[in-house]
Amino acid sequence: FPTRRSSLDVNYGSLVRELLLDGLSGVAIHRLDPTLTPFEKTATTGAITCFRVGEGAKSMRLREVKNIKDIAPLVGGRAVSKQRLEEARRWTPLFRSSPKLPEGYVELGELCRVHRGTVTGANHIWITHRDDERLPASVLTPSVTRARELFAAEISLASPEHLRRVIDLPQDLNALETDDRKRVEIFLKKAKQQGAADGYVAKNRAAWWSVGLRAPAPILATYMARRPPAFVRNLASARHINIAHGLYPRIELSSVILDRLATELRTSITQAQGRTYAGGLTKFEPKEMERLPVPSPDMLAMS
Repeated sequence: FPTRRSSLDVNYGSLVRELLLDGLSGVAIHRLDPTLTPFEKTATTGAITCFRVGEGAKSMRLREVKNIKDIAPLVGGRAVSKQRLEEARRWTPLFRSSPKLPEGYVELGELCRVHRGTVTGANHIWITHRDDERLPASVLTPSVTRARELFAAEISLASPEHLRRVIDLPQDLNALETDDRKRVEIFLKKAKQQGAADGYVAKNRAAWWSVGLRAPAPILATYMARRPPAFVRNLASARHINIAHGLYPRIELSSVILDRLATELRTSITQAQGRTYAGGLTKFEPKEMERLPVPSPDMLAMS
């Protein structure tokens, strides 16, 4: 049964994964390298799933295929117990043995929570320039709205001046000064006429006009590109939307430790540690990023 590689991880593939652990009785999955194009003139990845209906094997073989010529015969692979497959939300990491963390290293998630940025629901309405005279400056929040802003920053985002603004209004408009509220109400009337209140995201907010940006993250990271992620120190205290992840410390980390952590991530993380799609596009979901190995705070303090 041929599918895309992504069916091993995404929600729409969950039914197939459940069946392979039950009535279909999966035998093996042969996952093609994402650089291969198994279907002519189609930019997609490939995986071949083998099963025998009704047979109750206790494990499945997971095999990486690096060359089209090596697909047949469909043999070999690493045996993974079905119990472990049942416990895993994603199967891609199970294709390789989990490397043991080097001495003194921890997973990033022990130090920081990783959160994707806020979804505006309508960027053309809620993102504007810093000198937008329609609105008071107090609701125009400097924000990273393009991944290339982090790639260009390289090491640190020192100033918010060049960033666009997200219109981040309070849920209670009475919190605004009288003159500011009048300007905001005029803006919202026009925004509503443009459909800003009708989208899925807006309808699921406490107030359709309140984007609700997260607090500034000390480290910002890109998560989808044909290159390793950019990890940038957010010295400008900029907010971010859903084109980036924010790293928020779980424990107290000094500015020096945060600088060194960002440097370590920037220089050591590779594309191979993410989820790769057709054409070499690599994605790091928040939980995947939290599993990245990094030096412990004690090691960072000594570096």
